[in-house]
Amino acid sequence: MFDKVLVANRGEIAVRVMRACEELGIDTVAVYSDADRNAGHVRYADEAYNIGPARAADSYLDHEAVIDAAEKAGADAIHPGYGFLAENAEFAGKVEETEGVTWVGPTSHSMEQLGEKTKARKVMQEADVPIVPGTTDPVTEPEDVHAFGEEYGYPIAIKAEGGGGGRGMKVVRTEDEVEEQLESAQREGEAYFDNDSVYLERYLEQPRHIEVQIIADQQGNVRHLGERDCSLQRRHQKVIEEGPSPALSDALREEIGEAARQGVKASDYVNAGTVEFLVEDGEFFFLEVNTRIQVEHCVTEELTGIDIVKWQLRVADGDELDFAQEDVELEGHAMEFRINAENAAQDFAPARSGSLDVYDPPGGVGVRLDDSLRQGDDLVTDYDSMIAKLIVHGSDREECLARGRRALAEYDIEGVVTIIPFHRVMLEDEKFVAGEHTTKYLDEELDDEKVADAQAKWGSAESSGDDEEVVEREFTVEVNGKRFEVNLEQRGEIAAVPANGNSGGQKPKPAGGSSGGSETVVDAEGETVSAEMQGTILDVKVAEGDEIESGDVVCVLEAMKMENDVVASRGGTVTQIAVSEGDSVDMGDVLVVVD
Repeated sequence: MFDKVLVANRGEIAVRVMRACEELGIDTVAVYSDADRNAGHVRYADEAYNIGPARAADSYLDHEAVIDAAEKAGADAIHPGYGFLAENAEFAGKVEETEGVTWVGPTSHSMEQLGEKTKARKVMQEADVPIVPGTTDPVTEPEDVHAFGEEYGYPIAIKAEGGGGGRGMKVVRTEDEVEEQLESAQREGEAYFDNDSVYLERYLEQPRHIEVQIIADQQGNVRHLGERDCSLQRRHQKVIEEGPSPALSDALREEIGEAARQGVKASDYVNAGTVEFLVEDGEFFFLEVNTRIQVEHCVTEELTGIDIVKWQLRVADGDELDFAQEDVELEGHAMEFRINAENAAQDFAPARSGSLDVYDPPGGVGVRLDDSLRQGDDLVTDYDSMIAKLIVHGSDREECLARGRRALAEYDIEGVVTIIPFHRVMLEDEKFVAGEHTTKYLDEELDDEKVADAQAKWGSAESSGDDEEVVEREFTVEVNGKRFEVNLEQRGEIAAVPANGNSGGQKPKPAGGSSGGSETVVDAEGETVSAEMQGTILDVKVAEGDEIESGDVVCVLEAMKMENDVVASRGGTVTQIAVSEGDSVDMGDVLVVVD
């Protein structure tokens, strides 16, 4: 078994992997950005290395920085968790080429074959797995979309090759939307996955989203561990997952599981993965393969008693699976609730700040918490909004729902807004409780007034952020990038001195200051156009000197997995551009100045 594993991730999944390592007697290495200096996964690891600024592209997505940290630490394996580099075949290939370091996951070849959606569709089609009607080669021109629409009709889903979680997916409902949505999908694919290739599928109107967990070893054994139902989604982003699915008959469940196992076996896949399907009117269609551990893997672990992360490590080390397919049994029912730092009553707007003034998670029989934060921690808003996962298990779905209600009511968080009130509403929702919801339910049928009432009744507000006098503090010192902890005492309050030497007013804050880079100074005259929410700049539509009208789009801002047009409230001349493509911005940051 490995001696030391570097976990190339952050937050709860990094801690989840480290816990598995600890039980196997493996030392752990964390990597962290400047924004995560005091993060929970850094505290948990045996050692930790700084790999760059807050911006993910300069830290968690930096191939060389991660591999360099592994070599400095003497790690003999890298586990990617999920997200970031977990499905990046190029990075996996670099790790495979690094002497003395093992990649904990499928081979880079498998990731290229199954991680890219059009290639995966070809593999599954050859293995006689039903696929949604669509293209098996990338499309580049609007004419391709029009031709597909003429053959299969509308609506059409345009999907990024490397996409997932709703990013890089656009729905074309009429011919008039083709060019705009194609460009948008390509742009998101390039921005988030460094791949602007897209493909087309027939868009199913009311499907269930069913996924099958698989694990495969290097000796050719492939097992499926049952299915999970991930149909409760908002904008294609899962919020509650459960297993087994209340929508499948035993016969259809067996058919889907075997299709997933055979499809993966035909591709010579190794390690953990998930085969996703859409189910509608008793038919199932292959959707995609996620070549990594999933956020919701915990549901399967509770149902089967199989530690999937440990098996990832064992398989990577060459161990053979020690259980047969017939040994896999699903016991009871399990659900996972994603605890996101978002306000469901405000269109799931991500929290802009906050500190865990109170953090008291639930416990008891059948309750599991995967998290990394602790009371007193500040919320880091540079990355994904999920701060924890609550998993409950019961003897059947009815008991599972009751246990979920109890656990969510016990979950006490103050100082950071979360979607716990939304989850409590859903466990009283007639359609969800009956198991009759589809992937469109939240977007099309959710009663927003109920969510607003729940947020007012049970929600937590963001902490004010006022600093209290600190007597004892823990600092970190970095030597050659390695993190060391130092305990110091501070007596009395340190006065804050303005950087400009006076206490006068300041111009509005430009974007880009939170990522550790140099700030853009807003010095042009005119009215500022500011970000209305935290997000990432996908495109800047204007240039300095342009004449614009009121209502013109000046930037495209991605937030909450949606593209949002930022428009000018008045016409005039653009006198300054304060952002660039790829910049992270906070609410209130200046984007453009118009005079």
